[in-house]
Amino acid sequence: IELATVIADDPAASRRWAAEPLPLTDRLSAVITARFDALPGRTQAALLLAAVADGPDLRAAASRGAGPDARAFGPAEQLGLVTVNRTGLHFAHPLVRSAIYYATPFAQRAAAHRQLAETLRDQPDRRAWHLAAAALQPDEQVASLLEATAAQSQRRGGAAAAAMAMERAAELSPDPADQARRLVAAASAAVSTGQRDWVQDLATRALASAADPELRLAARHDAGWALAYSGQRSAALPALLSVAEEASGDLPALAWDALSDAAIVFYHSGAPAGGQAVRRALGLLDHQGSPSAGRGRRAEADAHRLWIRACTDPFGSRSDLVQSLRRLSSSPLDEPALWRVGSAAWLLDDSDLAITLLQDALQRIRAPGTQGASAPGLTALGWLYLDTGRWDEAQEAAAEAAGLAEAYQMELVAAAADLIEATVFAMRGASGAARMHADRVLAKADAAESGFIAARARRALGIAALADGSHLLAFTQLRQLFTDEGAPVHNIFSYLGVADIATAAVRADRRMEGQDVLERALSQLNGTASPRLGQLIARARGILAGPGGAEAHFGPALTGPAGDQWPFERAQLRLDYAEWLRRSRRINHAKPILAEALETFRRLGAQPWAQRAETELRACGVAVAGAPGERDALWELTPQQRQIVRLASDGLTNREIGDRLFLSPRTVSSHLYRSYPKLGVAGRLQLRDVIARASAPAPAAESPASEPLH
Repeated sequence: IELATVIADDPAASRRWAAEPLPLTDRLSAVITARFDALPGRTQAALLLAAVADGPDLRAAASRGAGPDARAFGPAEQLGLVTVNRTGLHFAHPLVRSAIYYATPFAQRAAAHRQLAETLRDQPDRRAWHLAAAALQPDEQVASLLEATAAQSQRRGGAAAAAMAMERAAELSPDPADQARRLVAAASAAVSTGQRDWVQDLATRALASAADPELRLAARHDAGWALAYSGQRSAALPALLSVAEEASGDLPALAWDALSDAAIVFYHSGAPAGGQAVRRALGLLDHQGSPSAGRGRRAEADAHRLWIRACTDPFGSRSDLVQSLRRLSSSPLDEPALWRVGSAAWLLDDSDLAITLLQDALQRIRAPGTQGASAPGLTALGWLYLDTGRWDEAQEAAAEAAGLAEAYQMELVAAAADLIEATVFAMRGASGAARMHADRVLAKADAAESGFIAARARRALGIAALADGSHLLAFTQLRQLFTDEGAPVHNIFSYLGVADIATAAVRADRRMEGQDVLERALSQLNGTASPRLGQLIARARGILAGPGGAEAHFGPALTGPAGDQWPFERAQLRLDYAEWLRRSRRINHAKPILAEALETFRRLGAQPWAQRAETELRACGVAVAGAPGERDALWELTPQQRQIVRLASDGLTNREIGDRLFLSPRTVSSHLYRSYPKLGVAGRLQLRDVIARASAPAPAAESPASEPLH
């Protein structure tokens, strides 16, 4: 009853439960402690022991005859503080346990912890934590027990548990050197949790107490990682590069880790100077590499090297990189190497392989306490799902990453999640939603500092404008993917927009300007383009070519089977080629190509492009049914989306729908925006007609003469 009053007074408190403890009022605490103080001494002691323990610890104590007698809990049961049954003791609410624990003087709590520790000698990790909770002064014996516990947790994949154990071990260390060593170990373990504030705090404390040069280098690496994931790229890059250079001689493993993280910073920035600095450091590590290193060390270094080179120069020596990728991807890889090789495959446009590797890597780090570390992997998979036509999965990955980014304050991950959503919405014709997501990123982030954000946001906004038919606006947005001199704002992702630039330029009557932008941009591309980029460049050249020159670009691009990995881009190529064929009066050649493009656009829900393909087919004299009927489209939605659409069509607000379905208004809004393109509507005002038509009896079958194209 008291908690209900708290929530009624502060409705936002219910939404904060995932990030902070339930609200505990003074009145609630007073009610519980008053009941506790009125209990017999034996019952108070039993309740304190239960509050100090968790369920397994209390059962272990009871099995050894050291736990409280069940009869001691009788008065507490009568007051409703606990229940006791065959499964053990249960507090009426977690706050009851908290109130009892903190209402008891420390000396009594410590005695209870020590009592439990004595019964748990066969469970050293639990025993260590109870002894640590009872300690007020440094104690090396307890610190050593916690360090051993951390090692066990690390082997089991419990990064958060390991970091917490090492942090507490450091606090209990009498020797400053041991304290510094344990703080560095805690910071390194905490990196895997993705909690950059925690990592920064641990690294800062380690640097304040560490005198050993190797420990200081490790702490500086962790601090540099935290700077990178807090968005402070200008400070993170030199910090990580300095660690890589100083560690290159005696600590090669640390040097490679630091340089890989520096490459991640450059990946977000895309600034040429940063790439040059990373490549210089790579040359230093390669020069100092030991040929006698073990096989495992060589494979680890090869995975680092592949990622760094793919990130900084994916075109310059593409054939060598692809060979390294093939060799490493067929070898046994641990989780960090799997992540680096998978990311390299993504940047080298081997999308199917990248999805396989990154899904495996993500599965390995989905352990308790490591959710934050999975967030960058989720956004990488989101982009891959988008590229390979798995748009619903892309949005699901983006939504999960956005939740983690909010929980762990990861600004770059949040920006990537928004931009994935923006791009999917733009491709499906939901231009308002696309602009909302992209504008939100540009309002929060400094696009001048992040080529990744600038390139992804401008492309999403450009595609949204193309979907709306605002071709001059599209050209204005897409033109910003490259500087006036043709330099890309991002060394990789700017080039994904070359065909969109060509489309916008021709439709905005800026053909010559578009040709100039394209040639200047491609002049900066030193090396070999991937099949994906080659397809985009061929499409761009075909669009911009004169009437007699387009087929020389379109035709060969369609013959390469690799282009089918990227279905939306392949369908766009087919559409542009078929439009040219129809204008060249080669209508019979155009028809099957248009039909394939239309099928892909409809499957993806790319409504604006599907409408263009339908128009072209009709111009070829083909009777084309409209977009899939509302009845079919409605059943393409998930069951939850159908519920939300039906409630919205009845006039309920997002908040009212959320209350009915136990969802947040933001989640309801997200589901609606994803549903609109599938239903072929622009907003909720059109949903009532969609539902009405979907509920109407199906019309009689048409005669064969008017059978629509499938």
